[in-house]
Amino acid sequence: MKSRLTLSFAGAALLFGAVGHAQPAAAPAAMPPRSAAAPFVLPASDDGLPGTGPIRRYDWFQKLWTEKRSGWAKRVKQDQDGLVFLGDSITQGWAANLTQLFPGIKTVNRGISGDTTRGVLLRLEEDVIALKPRGIVLLIGTNDLEEGAAPESTAANLKLILAALRAHNPTMPVVLCAVFPSSATKKRPADQIKKINQQCFALLKEEPQVTWVDTWTLFANAQGDAKAGEFPDLLHPNSEGYIKLSAALRPVLETVGLAPAWPDDFAPEPGFESLFNGRDLTGWGYADKPAFEGKTGSDDGRFAARNGRLVVTVAREERAYRKLMTTRKFPRDFVLKLEFRASPNADSGVFVREPQLQMRDFHLAGPWLTLKHYRPLEWNEVVVTVKGGLAHATCNGEVLVDAFPVPATGPIGVESDKGQIEYRRIRVQETR
Repeated sequence: MKSRLTLSFAGAALLFGAVGHAQPAAAPAAMPPRSAAAPFVLPASDDGLPGTGPIRRYDWFQKLWTEKRSGWAKRVKQDQDGLVFLGDSITQGWAANLTQLFPGIKTVNRGISGDTTRGVLLRLEEDVIALKPRGIVLLIGTNDLEEGAAPESTAANLKLILAALRAHNPTMPVVLCAVFPSSATKKRPADQIKKINQQCFALLKEEPQVTWVDTWTLFANAQGDAKAGEFPDLLHPNSEGYIKLSAALRPVLETVGLAPAWPDDFAPEPGFESLFNGRDLTGWGYADKPAFEGKTGSDDGRFAARNGRLVVTVAREERAYRKLMTTRKFPRDFVLKLEFRASPNADSGVFVREPQLQMRDFHLAGPWLTLKHYRPLEWNEVVVTVKGGLAHATCNGEVLVDAFPVPATGPIGVESDKGQIEYRRIRVQETR
């Protein structure tokens, strides 16, 4: 896994985000006056501070807090208009290889080891908003648990953080990473991390500028804890973990247009015709609405044409199912070929005249958990052959289904569920 991800990532320039139209935000809580003599010393008490829950005041943390923030204050002009990575020790540790993992991109690290959601809220204006960033990658919350905070407190603070970012710039992309798995031995039991992630995901319905990446499922073992091979101390990723994390962001990063997507000059083989023009959704639509002729996205934002790809965007609520179907029907036998790339634990599907063939991040979301040739976080080819009312499907040459019944005629389509999935090179050849 490590060598494959390293090779696939080495030549890519990455960024992140998701763009949307935001609702007016309530003004974030005002900060107390800052001491001119000690501008980056933590306040002695929580009185008057925004948010709820713990702010750490251990000696080592206060020293680190002051050193980091004092140093960053000298770089405000230099760090303008960058991609800001915001969080705790996991983000701070990312700084060692951000340049290699995101080549050609101006990255700015604002992680402080030991920080909590309330700590981030406290320093958000000076450390982040003052930089006028192009976007934010946010990963925070695990230390709240160690300090005994309830998941509701973490989610409430995150809501204030997102409101402040929206008030600053309602179209600034924010990628929100799910809190990583850890271990009960680290005072971070799986059930509590799941509750944090569930409550934080619930915020997305009202946060159109935020894109969720399921980095919990990406790393969790069968018990919901961190894997020692990627998290040696069951809390912080090693180099392999950081490579995997950075690669997991890539599908979202390219979709929002802040990372370059590799040009695709693919042309269909003789006898095949494209079902997707790569520019817009012409020829596709919802059954209950007019076709999206000439439009680059569906009206609800669940499907978009980006970078020559048909993108199923990240859902903002559970079970946000939609079916995007071709306006054309296919009564004759045919061969359908396409490629798909799934973000972590993403779930979609391809409709063959109507029945659905699951398209997922198979090794995490199933149903084909043991495919030997499936390539997580990379492109995979699916071939569906329809003959005599039966369909046969393969993924990278491995059989998914040998023969399943399909109607005599019907359209071809894709489903939206959770996570982001991209489809490209969608083409068909009618055989009789």
